[in-house]
Amino acid sequence: MIVADTNLIASLWVPNNMEENALKVFRKDPNWISPTLWRSEFNSVLTLYLRRHILTFNDIAQIMEEAERMMQGNEFTIPSLQVIKLVQQSSCSAYDCEFVALAQEFNIILVTFDTKIIKEFGKIAIHPTKFVN
Repeated sequence: MIVADTNLIASLWVPNNMEENALKVFRKDPNWISPTLWRSEFNSVLTLYLRRHILTFNDIAQIMEEAERMMQGNEFTIPSLQVIKLVQQSSCSAYDCEFVALAQEFNIILVTFDTKIIKEFGKIAIHPTKFVN
């Protein structure tokens, strides 16, 4: 089991230059968990693809349904104080710290493309390419 951040989740569903790495991570460990925040962030990603006419509304509706089905039962609420403690220790956003807090709570790895998170929380956060190797 791993914590997957929104960019990793999104990379399974939307065209980008990270989709191959995301698929390799999924093949290695398909049991992904995430804070419920992933939904809002994922909606923002899909909004960008819709507004840039990269994906149609129908594409997005199907993607969201499949992504939500994949993450069903694997979404968790993180105590705010736990997040703010991590914010205090780093220069990462509260959003990013939710993923870190979840990884800490379950004592598992956070797989992320975010180099800032990896730099600040290198004991728990890892890039997908390192995770699969």
